[in-house]
Amino acid sequence: MEYTTLGRSGLKVSRITLGCMSFGDTARGFSEWALDDEAAEPIFRQALELGITFWDTANIYGFGTSEEIVGRAIKKYSRREDIVLATKLNARMYDGPGGEGLSRRAVMEQIDQSLTRLGTDYVDLYQIHRFDPATPVEETMDALNDVIKAGKVRYIGASSMWAWQFSKMQYAADLHGWTRFISMQDQYSLLMREEEREMFGLLADQGVGSLPWSPLARGWLARPWGERTLRYDTDPMAKRHLLDADSNERIVSAVQQIAAARGVPMAQISLAWVLANPVVTSPIVGPTKPHHLADAVAALDIALTPEEKTLLEEPYTHRLPTGF
Repeated sequence: MEYTTLGRSGLKVSRITLGCMSFGDTARGFSEWALDDEAAEPIFRQALELGITFWDTANIYGFGTSEEIVGRAIKKYSRREDIVLATKLNARMYDGPGGEGLSRRAVMEQIDQSLTRLGTDYVDLYQIHRFDPATPVEETMDALNDVIKAGKVRYIGASSMWAWQFSKMQYAADLHGWTRFISMQDQYSLLMREEEREMFGLLADQGVGSLPWSPLARGWLARPWGERTLRYDTDPMAKRHLLDADSNERIVSAVQQIAAARGVPMAQISLAWVLANPVVTSPIVGPTKPHHLADAVAALDIALTPEEKTLLEEPYTHRLPTGF
């Protein structure tokens, strides 16, 4: 495993992130493909064996049950000091003024509830899951700064918003001497490259690391075009990547062609392309099968040629971001 710092911060993270949206209690109605404690055990063990120590979850994943499973896994298979633990807030968890959004009350309520579910007294990276247009950015940044000063959070990050919104929040922090975001968790893959237009330039200028979510486009870039999975059949978000089916089919076919020529799985080629972007710190891989993490780690050793990159990139067409 390779390790690096997240943006220009001093936080050292693994170059692959264990995404924990795949873990949860299906009885809570989150998803049919989620893994409970027993089913997730091999994934956690494999992550540690491979050196993947950066684990990312959110309060909304499994409606809190992902955080509970992650917290139990840390105690059972590792030590808290060996894991870089990240979680998120914003999505609606329950009725009431503190049940959703990024108000001061929501930030204070949700961090305490996440810590309880995770079984820890701090998280390394606390991320706003989306931009909240109903709350002044100054209120949010002040509240996030306070949870850092309280020792409940070490660093803060953001996720999935327009570049001008992220810039506005960073400026508010600078203006008042509050803590800045060190990371942006954004949707980025061969099938969704819109972050290259404005956000990535801003991140490079500001020294902020990118943590791409869905780097395999919910599996579209890891299997031949048209092949179906349980997640495709049950996850409505999976179909949102089909914004330009013709362009996407050509991209997936290019991935398949290069993978076949190199004799490696398609996922390794797709992830190698994401990892090659200098703004990218650590793609988030949400495994449900053992080979998912193995492929992700193997991608670190793949250096695509200029000709391969051209073949992968040329079919892409402009599309609106689907993550926010």
